[in-house]
Amino acid sequence: MTFEEKPEGNGSLVDENQLDLSAKHQANGKPGASGRAKLPARQEANTKSGLPRKSLSTYTWQEIQRHNQETDQWLVINRKVYDVTGWADRHPGGRLVLNHCAGEDTTDVFRAMHPDPDIVRLYLKPLLIGELAPEEPNQERNKNSQLVEDFQELRRTLETMNMFSANLRFFFLHLAQAQGSFLQHDMGHLSIFKKSKWNRLMQIFLMGHLKYGKNKIKFINYEKQHLYFCTVGAALLMPVYFNLDSIRAMYCRRYWEDIAWVSSFYIRYFITFGPFYGIFGTLVLIYLVKLLESPWIAYVTQVSHIPMKMNTEENQDWFSSQVLATCNVEQSFFNDWFTGHLNFQIEHHLFPTMPRHNYHKVAPLVKSLCAKHGLPYVNKPILKAFGDIIRALKKSAALWMDAYYSHPET
Repeated sequence: MTFEEKPEGNGSLVDENQLDLSAKHQANGKPGASGRAKLPARQEANTKSGLPRKSLSTYTWQEIQRHNQETDQWLVINRKVYDVTGWADRHPGGRLVLNHCAGEDTTDVFRAMHPDPDIVRLYLKPLLIGELAPEEPNQERNKNSQLVEDFQELRRTLETMNMFSANLRFFFLHLAQAQGSFLQHDMGHLSIFKKSKWNRLMQIFLMGHLKYGKNKIKFINYEKQHLYFCTVGAALLMPVYFNLDSIRAMYCRRYWEDIAWVSSFYIRYFITFGPFYGIFGTLVLIYLVKLLESPWIAYVTQVSHIPMKMNTEENQDWFSSQVLATCNVEQSFFNDWFTGHLNFQIEHHLFPTMPRHNYHKVAPLVKSLCAKHGLPYVNKPILKAFGDIIRALKKSAALWMDAYYSHPET
């Protein structure tokens, strides 16, 4: 599978009919962009003058890495350079992920998060401003190019093996078992929305972000945050935090179709149970179910996130960053069923568009690649994984409180 751009139309950088992204994107049944994409000045000039594609500017990594600010963002995908500064606010996955990747090679991130590259090309074409100079490597020089190439070869192998094809029977059975929360979790990965969610969740529980802790130290006793997580945090994660956060995100991003689907759920719920329990009783029933569900999904998802190292400053390749930031829970019949196959969080992060029923098949290949390049492949018993959440929260709070009171001016 390749994502390289090809000359089209009259040979200009962007054909006129390619600029109307909204209409074409909506024709494919996907959320459309709000209006036409705004071209960067350099590219707009090239388009108007009808310059041929071969006249695209070339850039070095040193030049590209300077464009890594919120108001100036360049990305590299398959050696093509894109200016996404004006597009960031309309990015369906949010501005955050583009901010994080600015000035870097994002080929593997792009392939991981976009299941249909043909649609995404409609957005990329107007943003294209150049390409890497011929003498430049595919990735920044501080990255392990051999590891990146090995991972890309692994992905091509998995595509050949049809590991990204879903077994509809598997998901139908999970729906029958009322495990819709895991489907919501999967869709969160596809939209990159989960990154925003987890980042804001980490702002509530202190995991090393000094500025967030200083802002909230007057309201939260971080020395007891592990107790908050066990009692209030896990219980209210789904019925309060995620519900309100999802509604806020849908409204702010004008996802009217999603709002309609959510509204239909509550309408159907009240039609079904309202005659028996009344309006108040039906509301209590909805949130009682979510209250029972919440600790379960909180522990199942956070065993692979809270105890692991998360660093937003290091410029790591996609494979390394995902392997180091998460861990697996040992495979067993019970663990697979209890977690909905989300015990394979390493594979889930590396291949978020891969159906969960295939993770156990690709896990040995991922583990082998980790061993080849000296990366830890963490696989824990489920009870130890649960305990590590509490230990990690206690350790983070103790380290931060010591630093805060020792150096309150920092």
